[in-house]
Amino acid sequence: MERLEFAKEIVREAGAITLKYFYLRSSYSVERKVDASPVTVADLEVERFLRDRISGRFPDDMILGEEFSVKTGASGFKWLIDPIDGTVSFIYGVPIYSILVGIEFDGASVGGVIGLPALGEMLWAGKGVGAWHEAKRFEEPVRAKVSNCKNISDAIFLTSDISTYIDVNRRGSFENLERNVLLTRTWGDAYGYFLVATGRADVMVDPVLSDWDAGPLLIILEEAGGMFTDWQGKKTIYGNEGVASNGILHEEILQILQSKK
Repeated sequence: MERLEFAKEIVREAGAITLKYFYLRSSYSVERKVDASPVTVADLEVERFLRDRISGRFPDDMILGEEFSVKTGASGFKWLIDPIDGTVSFIYGVPIYSILVGIEFDGASVGGVIGLPALGEMLWAGKGVGAWHEAKRFEEPVRAKVSNCKNISDAIFLTSDISTYIDVNRRGSFENLERNVLLTRTWGDAYGYFLVATGRADVMVDPVLSDWDAGPLLIILEEAGGMFTDWQGKKTIYGNEGVASNGILHEEILQILQSKK
């Protein structure tokens, strides 16, 4: 798939841009957007770079990104980009931030890339071609596969920020799931979904998720053998929330999240 190969290329290039700033924290300031979330010159530079590269190669494609307005298109293809997912991690020098690119055709997810520049890893997937994990320790990309965990009591549950459950009146859902799993950690943002897709965690849940945050997640999780849905079980990146799992545990997770107990 031409667009998927191109997405991998530009995510690598964008990663190099982020690293210029990641190792020089004193070289930039942190601003606050209307919703109080942080933004840096790195976020803006990377999104401009990605938009310019995509528009130069595929001028008729639509682009939806976090920092700038929607670019319309007529080709049927849509790109969803998050220039730095996990900006807080980026700001504080924690290397689990990522660059996200999702590709849709006629409303269906057909490709996605998660790049982890500071860790030297990448995860990508295309419809029908599987999910693939690239890392410095691999000579070639290896097939990404979810875990085979069958019991929720043995599961590792990840999330991005516990306070977001409180913000949307879902603290009970978090506590219900935490009581049932083996281990809970906030190795979150897209990094958490990356860990589920590569079998290093079993469950990742966000009660609040933007379209560009979820752009590559559905295709990657499904091609890795897992599932990505909203909290009602719908397979969508537009639910403003996310649940990822190895698939085996998915229905049980949804039931626990929706339980009133």
